[in-house]
Amino acid sequence: MKSYKVYKSLKFKKQKEDFPTRFKKHFNKLEEQLRINPYVNKPLGKKWFRENKLKSYRIYYLIYEDLEAVYLVAISKKKDQQKTINTIKLLLKKYRQEIEKIIT
Repeated sequence: MKSYKVYKSLKFKKQKEDFPTRFKKHFNKLEEQLRINPYVNKPLGKKWFRENKLKSYRIYYLIYEDLEAVYLVAISKKKDQQKTINTIKLLLKKYRQEIEKIIT
């Protein structure tokens, strides 16, 4: 079975800092889960674009099979979900460039 590496965007890292310790534990468990199987959470229109729910928050990530990488890109509240999804879709090319730069 493939093992994926998990990376975090700068935006994701900054958003994560504002969460209390109990939420950070969830992030750590999620990261471990994504290394083994990134496809466990809800797809957002595409197999490689997914979200993980954490109470009223959503954690968004992209899966790059060819790079064997998962890129955590954003966190939002449920009320901002669609706006965040639309923004991520607009920035897909940028995220691809970022992850390639990080890996190489």
